Amino acid sequence: MSTTSYIFLAGASRGVGKEIAKYLIEKQIPVKALLRTEAAAVELKTMGIYPVLGDALNVTDVEQGILGNEPIQAVISTLGGLPTDNIKPDYIGNKNLIDAAVKAGVQKFILVTSIGSGNSVVAMPPQALEALKPVLIEKEKAEQYLISSGLNYTIIRPGGLKSEPATNNGIITENPHIVGSIHRADVAELVCRCLNSPNTNNKIFSAIDRNMVYPGLPDFVEFNLD
Repeated sequence: MSTTSYIFLAGASRGVGKEIAKYLIEKQIPVKALLRTEAAAVELKTMGIYPVLGDALNVTDVEQGILGNEPIQAVISTLGGLPTDNIKPDYIGNKNLIDAAVKAGVQKFILVTSIGSGNSVVAMPPQALEALKPVLIEKEKAEQYLISSGLNYTIIRPGGLKSEPATNNGIITENPHIVGSIHRADVAELVCRCLNSPNTNNKIFSAIDRNMVYPGLPDFVEFNLD
């Protein structure tokens, strides 16, 4: 068996997941990623990532990725669908990942969902909530499944996502009433810092840029990751 311990990443082909992949590789942390297409696998392999072809909706694919010969230290999932998708990976895909992580005995599972999920529903403007409701329901189910799994977890709920370069002003807070925007690269840094932060074990956070908090919100405390 390989002695190298990997971070298993689902959702690495785009968005926050891809930014997480870049961040981990920059830190020389071995990454194994579940990817649905050969093109994505080739692209991420050139970045230095160990690609595994498969679909998170397929239990066998997930188990082969997580329960393979390479030890998995932690699982990070940024899986997410669109409100218009017939089959959304937000719950089913994450459930498969969580079940396999339990079998593998991983040290930590980090799930990236969204502000508006669970008790942070109070932070969402009504129009946005209505538009995203089908996805947020699935995300909340995934959160609850992870919490009840017995795994050591961290749940991170980003606000409105932007694709510009990192500002290094990303923060997390346990206050579910807070909402704002954040760049995907800053979410990635927060997620990766949570990997080795015992303070974040078994906690749920909202993630925003401290300079992009929506006006008129109550004061809140930034969570100290160090």
